[in-house]
Amino acid sequence: MCVAWHIPFLLAVVRATPRFAQPVAESQSPTGLQFVDWLIIVLYAVATIALGWYYGRHQRSTQEYFVADGNMPWFLIGVSLFATLLSTITYLSIPGEILGKGPIYLTSLLALPGVYWIVGYVILPVYMKFRLTSAYELLEIRLGLSVRMLGALMFLSLRLVWMSLLVYLAAKAMSIMIGVGEQWIPLIVLVTGFVSVLYTSLGGLRAVVITDLIQTILLFGGALAVIAMITWDQGGLGWFPRQWQAHWDAQPLFSFDPGTRLTVFGTFVSITTFYVCTAAGDQVSVQRFMATKDVLAARRAFLTQLCVAALITTTLALVGLALMSYFQTYPAALPAEISLVANADRIFPHFISFHLPPGISGLVVAAMFAAAMSSIDSGVNSITAVVMTDGFERFGYQPKTEKGHVFAARCLAFTIGVMVVIGSSLMGNIPGNITTIAGKTTNLLVTPIFALFFFAVFTPKIRSVAVWVGWFFGVATAVLIAFSGPLFGFDPETGYDPVSFQWIGPAALLVNIITAYLSNRLLDVVVGRPVACG
Repeated sequence: MCVAWHIPFLLAVVRATPRFAQPVAESQSPTGLQFVDWLIIVLYAVATIALGWYYGRHQRSTQEYFVADGNMPWFLIGVSLFATLLSTITYLSIPGEILGKGPIYLTSLLALPGVYWIVGYVILPVYMKFRLTSAYELLEIRLGLSVRMLGALMFLSLRLVWMSLLVYLAAKAMSIMIGVGEQWIPLIVLVTGFVSVLYTSLGGLRAVVITDLIQTILLFGGALAVIAMITWDQGGLGWFPRQWQAHWDAQPLFSFDPGTRLTVFGTFVSITTFYVCTAAGDQVSVQRFMATKDVLAARRAFLTQLCVAALITTTLALVGLALMSYFQTYPAALPAEISLVANADRIFPHFISFHLPPGISGLVVAAMFAAAMSSIDSGVNSITAVVMTDGFERFGYQPKTEKGHVFAARCLAFTIGVMVVIGSSLMGNIPGNITTIAGKTTNLLVTPIFALFFFAVFTPKIRSVAVWVGWFFGVATAVLIAFSGPLFGFDPETGYDPVSFQWIGPAALLVNIITAYLSNRLLDVVVGRPVACG
């Protein structure tokens, strides 16, 4: 499947749409979404809740609720992995990043073959030997209870912040599409969170995976619709740029200046680190691997995730380039408060609401709504699994019946959703565009969590004290880089942080491993050689 294959069909749809009998800019509606758009959005929300209720009727155990009894098709798991980990960030950030900063982010695709080999052939064969509801059970087996609790708490912190951020970003974009002020963002967050948590708490992982597939289709279709309509409006593919744009950043192959916002080499290293660490240390990913029947199915699911990610990343990059050309052709169609340089992230949502025909706008807004929900549903389900397994069950809480256990899991899922809605109100205080904000927040704990699993699985003679030392210095490194601007001052020429966010994950992982290794060697000298763990 490729982008070009779909464009002729979508062009035919555009040609048949009355609103596109004239240039798109002339058809801009001052009212934004129409009645048919709202109807589509409401129907989508009702359908997802109904789907959660349908699957919830057949659940009789927490094994079914959390990992779907370990027999989900690998293709669905792969699509769900993509929708879960990249949905809102991808849909909002890539068009804005490409049209506002430049196309170097696309070099991230070069990292995917290596990522597949590392995860598929080094990590998954080890992980699939353990059929665990919570990945952090493995940490206790190898490194003790304290490290298991550390991993679980870091995961909870990471995913609560991650979900809050993604819901906030989606709500901010939807406020632009709806045509209301930012004071309405809390209400949009509340509605989005309510729908997501309701069908997740009812349907469990199986409902989450099925809805993730639907949401991915909507995301992809919406992006293709934008490309097709701009192509029709401009009479072909002339919107594709043939030279570096004046407003784009300098994005070199390599730079010795750590403050260079993006480089080809830095992007490659950062994306490799993110994918590997997420697949090996994040309960959201591990839980889905455990929902497949064997290592071959898990490997195929991961390959599907990477293929879908590459396809949609490329498509959204083309969306960014098409939007850039469109608003360079029709500069008057862009409101004064939005520009290609200052706030390019707002251009895609604006185009969706005011430049697409009724009905198509509703489908794409539903895709945005879906992107936010796919972030919430998977995170809530995984957090619930960790709290139930690593918290309640580990310390002796056990409902008298399996039905009571499922009910407790559903109540906990609903509570977590409420926490996400509250936490999203704090996300507007983080500076930067969506790509930068996401890099600063999601990378803070991804690599320290992975480091715990690296020590547990691949370093059998390390002490838990050394693991704690490595964790401390790894997290400290991530925080210092992520907030280097507020801590040490922003670059006076570019306004960027003195150390780029692309180095958060790689630097934190390197410092974590080195300090843990050195402290372990020091302990060997002081108190003698440790025995093998596990």
